[in-house]
Amino acid sequence: MLFRPVLATLGYILSPDRQQVLMIQRNKRPDDLHFGKYNGLGGRLEPHEDIVSGMRREIREESGLEAEELVLRGTISWPGFGKNGEDWFGFIFRIERWSGQPHAGNHEGTLVWVPLAELERLPLWPGDRYFLSMVFDDDPRAFHGCMPYHNGQPQSWSYVRV
Repeated sequence: MLFRPVLATLGYILSPDRQQVLMIQRNKRPDDLHFGKYNGLGGRLEPHEDIVSGMRREIREESGLEAEELVLRGTISWPGFGKNGEDWFGFIFRIERWSGQPHAGNHEGTLVWVPLAELERLPLWPGDRYFLSMVFDDDPRAFHGCMPYHNGQPQSWSYVRV
């Protein structure tokens, strides 16, 4: 069986005081797999695009901001995550410096600044709770995980930090 995942980015934009994170509340399209959930910003990598350029493009498209300082916090393989069971592989970034003014939202949802202390109380993908703390911690090592999904639910979680 060949592994041909959808390559994607997922970015968490910190406020200048590092106390809040910009999230999208997916509330615009009821047929959206993410409908009702909060998520970081990001999406699929385009052909002939490196992962950092892809992350910057997604941030620009989804928020109107220009990502200036990005920190790769980790990678996650999500076998079976897609709407039709597709495998996804994500590069997880923390955006520590940016310019511009965020707009109110986009075709997927509303942009909301959320206090970091409140983040895990939001309706998130169930699997996000396994790795979010590592996105924002001070450990300089990146995490690299695998989280198989089945019927929209994570089946397990394993990771290493290097």
